[in-house]
Amino acid sequence: MKHIEKRMNIRIVLNKIAKIVFLLATSFGIVVLGVLLYKVFSDGLSWINTGFLTNKLSTSPEKAGILGPILGTVWLMLVVAPVTMIIGVGTAIYLELYTKKGIIRSLIQTNIANLAGVPSIVYGILGMTVFVRGLQLGNIVLAGGLTMALLILPISIVASQEAIRAVPPHLSEASFGMGATKWQTIRNVILPSALPSILTGAILSLSRAIGETAPLIVIGIPAFLISLPSSIFDKFTVLPVQIYYWTLDSTMVREYANLAAATIIVLLVLLLGLNLTAILIRNKFQKTYQ
Repeated sequence: MKHIEKRMNIRIVLNKIAKIVFLLATSFGIVVLGVLLYKVFSDGLSWINTGFLTNKLSTSPEKAGILGPILGTVWLMLVVAPVTMIIGVGTAIYLELYTKKGIIRSLIQTNIANLAGVPSIVYGILGMTVFVRGLQLGNIVLAGGLTMALLILPISIVASQEAIRAVPPHLSEASFGMGATKWQTIRNVILPSALPSILTGAILSLSRAIGETAPLIVIGIPAFLISLPSSIFDKFTVLPVQIYYWTLDSTMVREYANLAAATIIVLLVLLLGLNLTAILIRNKFQKTYQ
């Protein structure tokens, strides 16, 4: 009994230590995030006004605006979102509902998992080789969007697969029992039920894509672009790239640090708005299909 009681006391002590360690780790992360947000908002909030949001880029910090990067970000997402959703969901359907368990499926799954961990700059090199130089698209919105789609495609595929696996089997069995074909079951039963979780994966994927910088710098996104993109075949720049270049320039001109901080705030608001919109859409489908 004493031996058991001693082991119980040791476990209780270890549990308390683990709780304290995890609390300290969480607190450290929150404190660091709070300091970063305070620094960003204190430096950039006063620089955000109508002119900053509607003006083009300028060599004068007081006249500089981010209309070009905002439009470039929107155009980039208009390429990334449909490409990722169509290919990602299609691949997940094929792997989960059409292929049988075996070496080929395991090989594909392993490669998808490995691709999810590849550094983003590698995708930039791939995009530069295939889209910019191979297809001779140049550093336009279409090349950047396809590059970013490749970057987040593994995340979208895995999230879609998990969503399809979570659909109760009795729903598809009931559909088959009523005489529906496999594609009718997928289209009318499985996809509507899995759609909320698929949208959640899409949110996470797009949120990563909208904040990435390295792949776009590799494919040659210009540091200073006055013209505004009006189609997927125009040259462009995006908010993260502009933040990067303004941060570099802040070593020479102090005001560029304020511009970078202001742009970070706009990017955060854009991300929060994107997530909020997607969550509302997801909740609507949850009420409809579940």
